[in-house]
Amino acid sequence: MSFAAAIVLHNSARELTALLESIDAHLAARPQVICADSGSSDDGAAVARKWGAEVLVMDGNLGYGAANNAALERVREEVTVLLNPDSLLIDGGIVRLVETARASRALVAPRLLNDDRNVQDSAHPLPGGRDGYLAALTVPRLLPTKLRNRLQPFRSTTRTEVGWAIGACLAAKTELLRQLGPFDPADFLFAEDLDLCLRARALGIPTIFDPAVSLVHSGAHTSRGELKQERFDLQARRRRDVILQQLGEGALRRDDRTQALTFKARAALGRDQSRNKMLLAALRSAQNRSS
Repeated sequence: MSFAAAIVLHNSARELTALLESIDAHLAARPQVICADSGSSDDGAAVARKWGAEVLVMDGNLGYGAANNAALERVREEVTVLLNPDSLLIDGGIVRLVETARASRALVAPRLLNDDRNVQDSAHPLPGGRDGYLAALTVPRLLPTKLRNRLQPFRSTTRTEVGWAIGACLAAKTELLRQLGPFDPADFLFAEDLDLCLRARALGIPTIFDPAVSLVHSGAHTSRGELKQERFDLQARRRRDVILQQLGEGALRRDDRTQALTFKARAALGRDQSRNKMLLAALRSAQNRSS
């Protein structure tokens, strides 16, 4: 089945090499691959060209959204997969994702796995919901399956509609993505996937999580390595901006409270204590900036 993959590069040569090798290992035919290189200083563009991908070199580092939009303009296939370079195919399941996207007016996301193959927290309920209090004050994985999956849909074993999904791999009809933008080019980094899913939802376009399809996502550029307060600060500001714009002040207040409860509870229990203290500090800083 033919489809296109839009991949944004920023110093991603090593990750891209592994991704392209995994495509050749698990797919009978190569998709149309468009790589938008956004201000890289490595040889990622050369890696893409050598493999046979179409390469678009941006005028500097314009950010994830602008680069994806530019790549999408070159797509010739009916379905496009927005694919991070630090993703890795482990089988041919992405074809199922494409089939679902081709047959529906929806954004379709797979299960994402860490490098160690543990399941990532990649599919989420709608932000600002009252269920967030229950998720913050309980251990959802110990709850009955139906309730657990509502609070943490990434644990679901059946295809389900979610509030939003991490954008490391999202499939949809190309024309649908173009109608959605898909991204605001002014948004340089963080929360683009949240914004896309919420804008789609407002137009009656659901985000579907399909756990029968799995990809590895290492999060090489945004979620690994040394913890940095500046990155958490930016993430918190961007999340709050998107929720306020798309869901309103009530949802933002509830999301602030449930996020704070979650970070406090995890830190108190000794779960990633340093990280959760930094996340809480970032939330407080973002709230102060907007007050």
